[in-house]
Amino acid sequence: MPPKRIKRYAGKYALVDGIPYQMPVNAKKSPALMVGFSCDWEKANALLPGDEVHALKLPNGRAALLITVINYLDTSIGKYIEYSIAIGCTHGAKPAPKILNAMMMKTYGTGQYILDLPVSSEVSVKGGKGIWGMPKHKANLDFKVSEEQVSSQYEKDGQFVFRIEMDRPSSPSFSLKIGTTNYCRFRNMLMASYIYFNTKAGVNFFGKAKANLYIGDHPNVSFLREIDINPDPFFTMYMPEANGVLDDHFECWFMTYDQPPSQMPEGLESVVDLGLSEDWLAPPSITDYHQYKI
Repeated sequence: MPPKRIKRYAGKYALVDGIPYQMPVNAKKSPALMVGFSCDWEKANALLPGDEVHALKLPNGRAALLITVINYLDTSIGKYIEYSIAIGCTHGAKPAPKILNAMMMKTYGTGQYILDLPVSSEVSVKGGKGIWGMPKHKANLDFKVSEEQVSSQYEKDGQFVFRIEMDRPSSPSFSLKIGTTNYCRFRNMLMASYIYFNTKAGVNFFGKAKANLYIGDHPNVSFLREIDINPDPFFTMYMPEANGVLDDHFECWFMTYDQPPSQMPEGLESVVDLGLSEDWLAPPSITDYHQYKI
């Protein structure tokens, strides 16, 4: 559950980088999907920068590719879709032991490292990246729900990038009250932000979990085709009305490397000129994506 200090400033207001917020920074009744696929641990771990985060080890010794898409309908900065592509991870000097990394999440800093995070609106990029260091950028996104399926597609600059389709689980009977940690790199620092969910979800595991994953040739994601993803997910989750609170507190550390870094990754120059627009790009329209199925 959220820290008590968050409850103390409920109803107050903040202004950060020109973005007005009514506190706490939250989302209400927003549908969301989440799907987990196993992948090769060594290859997934190689995608994580620096020496501070390590791919989480599942009980079978593989890593976890986590896809989370939230259709934010009610937030402090308007409506937008957020499309997270991440690797489950732990934080520390070395990889955490299997099983214990899930049982002792605080001890091992268990969370997810976000590789890519397209969103619908410019103001979401400005706030998410400029304040919390999230690797947000604007893209063409959708979120579709039917009686049988939940899907979301991601396109950028006229190119197909990514698509997830999952069978819709039965009625959302699973109560979910959990805090999660999101890690990412910004200004060549490791950033950690925290979000707390209180909602109900429909969940399927292993054989009952059905999903299709499509990964295009766009450089934002094409490397994921090389990490030996098992096309059969180990879980699928659908939250018809997710409620979440994003903590105003975050942490960051210098990232360290065995050799002096030769290039500076994305920094403040990528957000300083952004505005507060809530406008979306056109929805995805590419239908010739089936050849990209994993």
